[in-house]
Amino acid sequence: MPSNPAVRPEIIDFYTRSDEAARLRATATGALEYTRTRELLRRHLPPTPARVLDVGGGPGTHARWLAEDGYTVHVVDPVSKHVAQAASIDGVTAELGDARRLTAAAQTYDAVLLLGPLYHLHDRHDRILALTEAARVARPGGLVAAAAISRYSPLLDYIATTGLTETPIQDGVRDTLAQGRYAGQRGFTVAYFQTSAELRAEVTDAGLADPALYGIEGPGWVAVKAIEKYTGANLMGTDMYDAALAAARLAEPHATLTDASAHILAITRPRPV
Repeated sequence: MPSNPAVRPEIIDFYTRSDEAARLRATATGALEYTRTRELLRRHLPPTPARVLDVGGGPGTHARWLAEDGYTVHVVDPVSKHVAQAASIDGVTAELGDARRLTAAAQTYDAVLLLGPLYHLHDRHDRILALTEAARVARPGGLVAAAAISRYSPLLDYIATTGLTETPIQDGVRDTLAQGRYAGQRGFTVAYFQTSAELRAEVTDAGLADPALYGIEGPGWVAVKAIEKYTGANLMGTDMYDAALAAARLAEPHATLTDASAHILAITRPRPV
């Protein structure tokens, strides 16, 4: 059994109050995350028609384009508001559920996405369990894609938006860099931030194949976020946004740059039995 079988109430409250449906379209950094995630998934997804389980799929932001592309998509999410939003999308079904205890039968989906659950599970045992469940319900040879928030993203985010001169801020960043845990003190809820090496180890420990790891936003997201913060401009569609997108693509082959992204994507498959 998972060490913390209930989704933490502060996580449910955060997503119930916030507008997750708009997050990836409101700023250039959000658009960068959305565009790159979709780009990377399309590169690896099986051809349509295929069944996709979107675990922690939120309001269906990615489920929408997946359905439009021709996939049959089912969303599992612990937030009632998200389940209702996802279920309203044509071609998408949704249920209330937990990544650590999926109701799907074994080997029933061609692709399983975990684009949010890992970074809301503080305990390694729970993250392994979520990955193990994804492996269980994926068909042999099927795709499993899991996202993590980079351990170094709070440090880079503070540089871009707040500064690091105050001792309490430095102490909080230092603790997150050392332990990965985030208490939700600034604009987000409780979370766990991973290094790419840690993500790789947990994926393989869950019985999945050694993953390909991608930095989603690339190293340019920090500059984009800083400009948007201090000028108030929205950089979507600008040369700066295009440069950050190009940088993310150029950085892909260079593993040392993976952790410079805000998010990391692991692409893997169940190991042959």
